[in-house]
Amino acid sequence: MIYGYARCSTNEKQQDIQRQVRELKQQGAVDTTVYLEYESGMKTNRTELNKLLNTINRGDTIIATEVSRITRSTKQLCDIIELAKERKIKLVLGSLIVDCTKELDPMTEGMLKMMGVFAELERNMISQRVKSGMENAKAKGKTIGRPPTTADDIPNIFYKHYPKYKNGEINKVEFSRLCGLTPPTIYKYLKIVEG
Repeated sequence: MIYGYARCSTNEKQQDIQRQVRELKQQGAVDTTVYLEYESGMKTNRTELNKLLNTINRGDTIIATEVSRITRSTKQLCDIIELAKERKIKLVLGSLIVDCTKELDPMTEGMLKMMGVFAELERNMISQRVKSGMENAKAKGKTIGRPPTTADDIPNIFYKHYPKYKNGEINKVEFSRLCGLTPPTIYKYLKIVEG
């Protein structure tokens, strides 16, 4: 069986995972065997990756478009290599084929681990650049992050149902449902409106 694993760090509205899915299907995975995940590659406890690793059997293949899609943690990559050797599976990570159905070639294992080190290094460098950029922007007096919400930003639907809440006709959960907003958003807006 050929399984595919596609991962992006942010949600589907911000990153398109479909390029990875297309490439996985070109290599033999199908819709039912492709696992999609929107999580950081440094997170070691990922739901879909765990499902995949628990599903594979001897002789199966796992495909990812590159090492960093599986993980950006060198330690986790080493754990996955050990699992692949135990289960006698094949890993196809980009152009690198790691065939653990037979004895793993030490050179291939070493190359894979080095790729893992570079994937983790790349992630750490990106993180460092982002932090440095934010510190630089703060030093220049710029506001970092989302601008604060004001009463003018609150949608009209909130104000439409607010009198019912204020008069005790509805509770916060009903208020949330009527507005089509999450309870935390309703609490935030109430805090702004009520001071």
